[in-house]
Amino acid sequence: MRRPFKAAAPVKEGPRANRDIRAPRVQLIDPEGNNLGVQSIQDALNTAEEYGLDLVEIAPNSEPPVCKITDLGKLKYQSQKKAAEARKNQKVIEIKEIKMRPNIDTHDYEVKMKAVRRFFEEGDKVKLTLRFRGREMAHMELGMQLLNKVREEVAEIAKVEAEPKLEGRQMMMVLSPR
Repeated sequence: MRRPFKAAAPVKEGPRANRDIRAPRVQLIDPEGNNLGVQSIQDALNTAEEYGLDLVEIAPNSEPPVCKITDLGKLKYQSQKKAAEARKNQKVIEIKEIKMRPNIDTHDYEVKMKAVRRFFEEGDKVKLTLRFRGREMAHMELGMQLLNKVREEVAEIAKVEAEPKLEGRQMMMVLSPR
């Protein structure tokens, strides 16, 4: 049985080149970067053929479109390298979670705060989660005081992205580096 729809034509990525350029007249740039002026598409293609290179549309939205005589394979390779370099240099921001209890001991608190500072230095966001158990639910203000204490301690290196909010038995706050 045949499929009821026609498959879409494959879409070419990258700039249009040679016979794919639809404009009747183009602004032509030679391989050395010199402006050869506005020419008909046929003259531009003939000039590119004389150089033994491709005619590549650089600025398709200008009037008339700007085309350069260059090696299309080399151009695609350079743009791939540039994209790979950009990907290599970007930092993925992660959200690190620190879990505490409202009646945390001072040393435990200091250890957790050291981890929070390290996460900010690495450029990550921190989600502080306070878990309440049993009768601790009656003393939500202790959790709020603890989160405010954390906020004040990291005020110069971080900003509050999500204010402390209660979700069931947990209170959460998200901090991001400045």
